[in-house]
Amino acid sequence: MKRNTWYSLGLILPVFLMACGGGSSSEGESNQDQDAENTADAPSITLTPLTTSPTFPDAALSQSSPTADGSVPAGQVNFDFGVQGYELGAQTSDAEGKGLANSGKGQHIHLILNNGPYSAHYEPTFGKELEEGHYVSLAFLSRSYHESVKNPNAAVVSQFVVGEGEHEMADLSAPHMFYSRPKGEYVGADTKTVLLDFYLLNCDLSEGGYNVKATINGEEFMINDWTAFTMEGLTMGENTVRLEFLDGEGNTVPSPFNPVERKVMLKEAMPQ
Repeated sequence: MKRNTWYSLGLILPVFLMACGGGSSSEGESNQDQDAENTADAPSITLTPLTTSPTFPDAALSQSSPTADGSVPAGQVNFDFGVQGYELGAQTSDAEGKGLANSGKGQHIHLILNNGPYSAHYEPTFGKELEEGHYVSLAFLSRSYHESVKNPNAAVVSQFVVGEGEHEMADLSAPHMFYSRPKGEYVGADTKTVLLDFYLLNCDLSEGGYNVKATINGEEFMINDWTAFTMEGLTMGENTVRLEFLDGEGNTVPSPFNPVERKVMLKEAMPQ
């Protein structure tokens, strides 16, 4: 959203000042006006690619329950994952200097159901209370500061039905984008730098190909490289993040999960 800057009208100067050149703008004043315009047009939010995180090339995630394309009774649904080459509960090696909100419980699994807000799990087996319906489940390994591990074997996607009834199944072989971060509330030091992250299936991003349009508090950013980003310049209070997955023609990719918009809250630290 472009911001408008209002300027005060100067008072009419006396004639004798005009004779001394007071009625004309000096070069310095013109430069100041130009600087003010440039500042007004500059984005208040910045996105910086996060490219230095450990890659975990041997990390792998598998899922044995719920069974893919199966059905389970409504209520407590058990999830069972297998993890290899990755230590759940450990602090990611560069977490301390990352400047991002970090989980004190360490590395974990992000579980996303129907592209809703993820739940974090620090053990490979857990239960969730689910209502009847059709579910698309995306799970991926997450660093302790919530950045997804984007290696091909570090994620698993499936779909299943909870309860009875017929449901239309999603095409999980098609390109999809899932929202991950930011999420919820950020307080104190965690508000300075905030993680933006999403997960792609069956595609990659490129110039002229698939891309993601991020609209953050009305400011638009085009993303054509699949990486996480750090955001700076968010405001205290409520912030809006909208991600839209686009094809090479700029059209919204057809998907039940696209686009997606979330509200996140930034708060000052409480005085001690």
